[in-house]
Amino acid sequence: MFATPAFAQTAASGGAAGALTSFVPLILIFVIMYFLLIRPQQKKVKEHRNMVDQLRRGDQVVTQGGIIGKVVHVAEGNEVQVEIAEGVKVKVLRHTIAQVISKTEPVA
Repeated sequence: MFATPAFAQTAASGGAAGALTSFVPLILIFVIMYFLLIRPQQKKVKEHRNMVDQLRRGDQVVTQGGIIGKVVHVAEGNEVQVEIAEGVKVKVLRHTIAQVISKTEPVA
């Protein structure tokens, strides 16, 4: 009879600490996911955006479709004109350029 209120008080006070310790693994998992997945992906997107913004006429590029060509005209909008063969020019969206193979030097 006397022991019952004592057990109830200990369970109530330990319940708040127990709830906090049960969230620690979830927080730890989120931190690990951030550093292993989210942060590297954001860094990769930022590098790609910088690469696409620095495109110049004469750069040799590879599109996401695997087409290799030379940048002929860089428009102000989303489009870049790429020459894939002599006399064959196609318009490509900037974000579809996967890689810059060789860059041209800027004119002094």
